[in-house]
Amino acid sequence: MAAFTFVTTEVLPIGLLTVMAEDLGRSDSQIGLLVTGYAAVVVLASIPLTRLTGHIPRRQLLTVTLAVFVAGVLVTAVAANYWVLLAARLAVALTQALFWSVVGSTATGLFPPEVRGRAIARFAVGASLSPVIGVPIGTWIGQQAGWRVAFLVMAAVGLATCVAVAALVPTFAPADGGAARGTAPDARRYAILVVACAIGVAGSLTAYTYVTPFLLDVSGFTPAALGPLLLVCGVAGVAGTLMVGPFLDRSPWGALVVPLTVSVVALLALYTLGGTKAAAVTASALTLMAYAAFAAAVQNRTLQVAPGSTDLAGAGSGTAFNLGIAAGSLLGGGLIQTEGVRSVALAGAGLAAAALALLLAEPRLTRSARSGPGAGALAREPVVELGPRG
Repeated sequence: MAAFTFVTTEVLPIGLLTVMAEDLGRSDSQIGLLVTGYAAVVVLASIPLTRLTGHIPRRQLLTVTLAVFVAGVLVTAVAANYWVLLAARLAVALTQALFWSVVGSTATGLFPPEVRGRAIARFAVGASLSPVIGVPIGTWIGQQAGWRVAFLVMAAVGLATCVAVAALVPTFAPADGGAARGTAPDARRYAILVVACAIGVAGSLTAYTYVTPFLLDVSGFTPAALGPLLLVCGVAGVAGTLMVGPFLDRSPWGALVVPLTVSVVALLALYTLGGTKAAAVTASALTLMAYAAFAAAVQNRTLQVAPGSTDLAGAGSGTAFNLGIAAGSLLGGGLIQTEGVRSVALAGAGLAAAALALLLAEPRLTRSARSGPGAGALAREPVVELGPRG
């Protein structure tokens, strides 16, 4: 529920982009900055907040985080102007920065390492249900009753989630969790993962942040069709999460590569065939399917190759993830102003291809590092970081 709530609130302006722009008298790209700025705060705050709160028991930390989240969303709903709205969104982003840094190790720490990938896949369903339930329903509510009502609903869901976390989640010190350290620590693989994550997510978000104007202006859909179309994309996202689940434990590297390959193909199809309604819907759905699978695979891989604390590693990969979101939405906003909305799909495909190339080179890059001078020291370094005090 918590993952669902955070993701829905983060991306809800995508579904309500045109509604919010009209109500506030702002351009589509300015409303897109609500996504960009949100992600930028997460990028800057994830690691510092994780270090600052590293000693707090998990249940208490998540409960307070959700309580502050609810307050921020309430301010978002009643914001008198664009700048108050932006400030409220950035405050909510602080809570998301902390939540995603610690929630992976908290949830998977309840399970033995050999099934941790499956646990992550189950947990990721909460996030992937956001495009299926949260964004389409939020879009519909926003169209019928106004975008402010949609955020009020999310505040209510967040409050219920906060109560559920306080009542049901076991509490334990961060160091006592079963996922406090990586199962196969490797600093070089982790660094490659972080860079590929940022680039790959930027590719997806360059296109998907502006999927609403793309479907309206390029594909020719009516505003009334947006809710059902986003629902189709959301179902594809859930399918991607479920499909990647069995491979997270068996082939964690392949679980990263395959979704990126699908993303490249889908975004190229969206660029070339986006004027055809059936092709646009299919390509958009495949893009979100690949994005959801890739997100679950990144979280799983982080818990494996984290060179030290998985909380700090999660903060690092979360920073990369949101850096990709910020860069993608910012790039897309610039492109639709200069090159037209169709160009976001081509740019997204190029970025996804770059991330794919980096991951394909990972085995050679890490093998070269271990076979070169000082390889023994490189191999021993992560083991030192596995000690009980990090």
